[in-house]
Amino acid sequence: MASPAFEEIVEDFEFLDDWEDRYRHVIEQGKAMDPLDEALKVPATRVHGCASQVWLHPVIEDGVFRFDGDSDAMIVRGLIAVLRALYNGVPVAEVARIDARAELARLGLNDHLSAQRSNGLRSMIERIRETAAAAT
Repeated sequence: MASPAFEEIVEDFEFLDDWEDRYRHVIEQGKAMDPLDEALKVPATRVHGCASQVWLHPVIEDGVFRFDGDSDAMIVRGLIAVLRALYNGVPVAEVARIDARAELARLGLNDHLSAQRSNGLRSMIERIRETAAAAT
């Protein structure tokens, strides 16, 4: 059920032998994202429950979900990029059907993030799911 962009990340991870290389790859994914416009970094787009500051700006056009995001922490920016690969371009009605936990487990993220980062990741996923549910 994962998007081609997410499958590409999965394939990249298969070639990386250790977690440090994977961690760097996640950070590089975040660096490759365009920064979120400062005007969109407002309380309404802020995700609470994250150790760092996180903003997600969803856009639903023609029934298709996508979002942009940003964080003040490089690894979290990378996690946002991974979530964008997982969710962007998905029909809004399908967002709830994506098992993000299982998909992210394919990357081994569950085993290598701190408890705070894991909580933040769950908060981001929850925000994505809530936004999509409200639009359907």
